[in-house]
Amino acid sequence: SLVWAASPGMLFRKSKDSSLYSLKLSWVFGYNSSLPVYSLMDGKDWVFLYISSHTVVIHDILRNRQYHLQGHTNVISCLCVSEDKRWVVTADRGPEALIMVWDSYSGVPVRTIFESHPEDGVCAIAISQDAKYLVTISAATVQKVSVWRWTLPTEKAMCSIELEPFGGHQDYVIFNPQNPHEFISNSKTQMIFYLWVISHSLHSHTAWLLSPQTFKCLVGQFSQSVFHFNNTQALTGTSAGKLVVWDMDNPRTLPEELPPKPHGITATKVVSLQEESLTVLKVLESCIITGDVKGQVKFYDGQLRLLTIYSHDKVGPIQSISFSKVLRDPPSGFPGSSCPFVTSWSDSSNSVSLTLNRNFILSTSDATMFHVATDSRNFERIMQEAKKAVNAIACHPQEPFVAVGSHCGLLKVWDYKQTQYLISRIFPEAGIQCLSYDPKGCFLAAGFTDGSVYILDAISLQSICEEFQFSQGPVTHISFSHDSNYLATADENYSVIVYKRVLQNGSRCWEHLAGLESHYKPIRCILFGVHSDSNEPRLLSLGEDRQLVEYDLKNSIKDHLVVTHKDRLEQAAVPLCLTWYPQLSTESFFLTANNCYKMKLYNTTTKVCRKTLWGPTYGSPLEKIQILPRTSCADPQQHYLVYITKDKVGLQMLPVDGNPHKSSAFICHPDGASDFAISHDGRYIFTAGGKDHTFMKWKVNLSALDAAAFLGGEDMIPFYSLLDGGREGKFFRELEDYFYYVQLCRQGIDTLEERQVSTHIPLEEIPSVMRAIGFYPSEEEIEEMINEVKFSKYADTGEEVTKINLGDIIKLYINHRPALGLSMKTIQQAFQVLGYDNKKGEKVIDRGDFLSLLQCRGEQMTEDELAECLTTLLARRPSKKESELDTCDPTGAAALTEEEIPAEITAEIFVADILGLPVAE
Repeated sequence: SLVWAASPGMLFRKSKDSSLYSLKLSWVFGYNSSLPVYSLMDGKDWVFLYISSHTVVIHDILRNRQYHLQGHTNVISCLCVSEDKRWVVTADRGPEALIMVWDSYSGVPVRTIFESHPEDGVCAIAISQDAKYLVTISAATVQKVSVWRWTLPTEKAMCSIELEPFGGHQDYVIFNPQNPHEFISNSKTQMIFYLWVISHSLHSHTAWLLSPQTFKCLVGQFSQSVFHFNNTQALTGTSAGKLVVWDMDNPRTLPEELPPKPHGITATKVVSLQEESLTVLKVLESCIITGDVKGQVKFYDGQLRLLTIYSHDKVGPIQSISFSKVLRDPPSGFPGSSCPFVTSWSDSSNSVSLTLNRNFILSTSDATMFHVATDSRNFERIMQEAKKAVNAIACHPQEPFVAVGSHCGLLKVWDYKQTQYLISRIFPEAGIQCLSYDPKGCFLAAGFTDGSVYILDAISLQSICEEFQFSQGPVTHISFSHDSNYLATADENYSVIVYKRVLQNGSRCWEHLAGLESHYKPIRCILFGVHSDSNEPRLLSLGEDRQLVEYDLKNSIKDHLVVTHKDRLEQAAVPLCLTWYPQLSTESFFLTANNCYKMKLYNTTTKVCRKTLWGPTYGSPLEKIQILPRTSCADPQQHYLVYITKDKVGLQMLPVDGNPHKSSAFICHPDGASDFAISHDGRYIFTAGGKDHTFMKWKVNLSALDAAAFLGGEDMIPFYSLLDGGREGKFFRELEDYFYYVQLCRQGIDTLEERQVSTHIPLEEIPSVMRAIGFYPSEEEIEEMINEVKFSKYADTGEEVTKINLGDIIKLYINHRPALGLSMKTIQQAFQVLGYDNKKGEKVIDRGDFLSLLQCRGEQMTEDELAECLTTLLARRPSKKESELDTCDPTGAAALTEEEIPAEITAEIFVADILGLPVAE
């Protein structure tokens, strides 16, 4: 097997076939600085292991290559590595949390434990010295500690214990290197000692709880704990720079069963090592090592006597220390120290120098890694990444450059083909929220969290002009016009602000043109285009208020931004993103995606909805969309759409038609993808991870998506599979019956004339068929459906379509029906808004208010329509007197239904008793 034959360094020699997936993770930039970094190889190879979001990255620094271990669907919350650096164990928090054991030699996941802690996942994990056992601590409010033998094929822990919550949240755990049946954990205020045994298949365990009240002095908060190498003591580092020494009874041997009384364990002394807070505590053979908030690494002997210090003024608070496995030969002619990791010798002055014979790496909480050569005391910075959220990303329009900005003010530019860092600039005043290159590649514009806007030189990152400060809130969107003469921004105060490039004193410079608070809810997108009848730029903004606003840049003057059109795009759904649709026909469109998993095509001139389509449904709606630039080898007639959802990045073949096989998506940032950018040649997609502090490079493989679409079937085959039961199911047969029943009704049920069976029905019968099969569109949706079919060929032929066949009815139904079906939750949310709390604490709507809302709000119903509808639903016919009710009398329907409808209507009564729908929770 791959694992059996694996050896160190073999990982990067593997050839990985990427042809199976439309997107392949190619590189990960940034890492989770709150988790440790491990040195897997040193010497001629510098191979480090760290966590980026949900991915384990094995990084060969000197050869500039990465290998990714992918399997988690949530952000990895903790990891540990075996003593021999072969076995890597990772765990995550969230739904369907996993524990995974990886072979670092081959990259193979050798064990996956499901549902280890189903409540909230895992917050701390450790592996024993012999690499046979794991201990995990859950992240739940009531924490559970479990011991696993991962080499056994069982999903059940060997033993477990629940902890009392009063001791604080345990967030660190470590095994006794000399006895895998002992381990300790600590919270900020408490240390717990554990002993576990297996006796007659009965799993026993116990814990000793200690707290700072034991001490008579201020010790600070606990950071990490270790077992002393003398096997009689444990040590805990604190935020006050102290080391708590815990004494245990005589060295323990594993009993056959737990003793009736716990071993004695007491805090015997508190050693004040320094003033600075201790963040890392390790034991390496006969050395005790500490790391602190000032970046110092100190080595002590067993009696806590200081041996040596490694420090550098550029090193921040230390998060982890990892030593190389490779031993360097000490200088010849010098005797060894009593500490096998410390070599001492005397010079001509008989002074003693100490140096380690293992190099080590440091990771800091401000996202920086250092390689420390212990013989020369040389600190070499390996990586310096964003220490706050990465929300801004943009690709150069002509060169293989990608710019990334973070909330810590760090702006970095990379050559993504060579994966080399090029240049950076730090803005200490505020965080970077959005970035955009101009189409000519001369400028890079940056929007900041304090509302400022910088226009920079795209190569040097130096400011072209003074920063602008016209936004009263964080700048959320920024974009250039096609001719690089306009720059538009949107901010959290719902304003659109435009800047213009003008000629002043013989040179071009940027100035503020005008701004406008054009929306009353968050702006989702600003989009530049080109007017069809001229080369003038066209600017649109889309907001969660469902408004699409178009601006007249040509006639806008200083401090006055002119609006030409303001159109409402949606009736109930919220539009989330907008882009120009490729010219696939004679008619021009722009494409939107909303929060109901629908994509819509609108005519660019009339803003009329021309088509509604079922979009990708991968757990959350599309957040941002862009058309993929065509590569030189791509089919010139084929276009693709790139999108991100809350946590995924995906591709969609165009034209969009509702076929699910034409799209694919991959998890990119489980904690939320904030933005994405596409390389100018369409070969790479870059996703920014927001609060996971990373961004990722994905290689595009269009042939894989084309193959998936081809295998999904042609014509109607993909759509039949979306019907309940498919082509041979009961639903299809009912739909077919309704289709032909419409023809019978139009010819007269009782007619004796010869029937004319057709493959088409008139467009006006579409609403009847839709309602008969359980889809209840609004009047506006009905109008959109009919117009979609009626004008489908108008731009090409100038003629209207008047009839529709069964296949198009199915497509229309699939694309327009609710993507996730009817939901009781949606109705309950409506009652939360419209109702009030009755005496029982239920959300209810008064019967009179209910009837009034139907007649006065939204798509208003007349009195006759309401009476007919309710009597049909309640299975009774109105009397002659009732049918003659004055349509202006608002009490008519109430009198008609007083007996059938209760005075107070709950969501459940409305669904079950009035509508008669079997809506599941």
